[in-house]
Amino acid sequence: MSENVHTVISPAIFYWGTPVVLISSENEDGTSNIAPNSSAWWLGHTCMLGLAAESKTTQNILRANQCVLNLPSDSMGDYVNKLADTTGSNPVSEFKTAANYKYVKDKWTKSGLHPQPSSFVNPPRIAECPVQMECQLVSVNKLMKDLPDRHGFILAIEVRVLRTHIMQNLRMEGYPNRVDPDKWRPLIMSFQEFYGLKDRKLTPSVLGRIGEETYRPLTKSDVKKFPGDDDDQIAAVEGGA
Repeated sequence: MSENVHTVISPAIFYWGTPVVLISSENEDGTSNIAPNSSAWWLGHTCMLGLAAESKTTQNILRANQCVLNLPSDSMGDYVNKLADTTGSNPVSEFKTAANYKYVKDKWTKSGLHPQPSSFVNPPRIAECPVQMECQLVSVNKLMKDLPDRHGFILAIEVRVLRTHIMQNLRMEGYPNRVDPDKWRPLIMSFQEFYGLKDRKLTPSVLGRIGEETYRPLTKSDVKKFPGDDDDQIAAVEGGA
């Protein structure tokens, strides 16, 4: 069959390739939960998360209005695998029981990861993750309105990034608030398998010619202030820019 011939298929999942996120959230008793997720995307300082309504992470975010989005590097697949078939919900749901998930109360010990205090939210950051984003809940939308018997099973959860922490070696030299994409190596999930990025740019990007600060106005409101709104100025001062 020619590689250029299209055929019709119906995949059960559409994981075309997105970063893995380890979401830390606060349980009812003040302890914390960690859950892997790969249904996330960002615009400005807003992130949209796709989560099952029944999951412990979802329940924690909706109750506490907070979470931390921790991005593992491509060397952290073993940590993610230790959490992949665990749940913080007890009893375990029928769906997850059928998929061989097990209830685990202490995800830190299970994974071998370590907590770090956050600045603005209660859930801790994950020390081993090179990127950590403290977030506040903005809105919740029930998906699949066109399927009456499935409506609300999956939620689109909008969160605002209040503060971003990154490892020093990922910062772009000469810029106080930029990540160097030549150094950042996210863990990518594509159709339930782990991948990484190549070690070089594939081709020059036209959009790469636009200065990143051009988009800064989209991240702040002129009428409402949030914690972390001035972090760009703090970073500029600390970086000597």
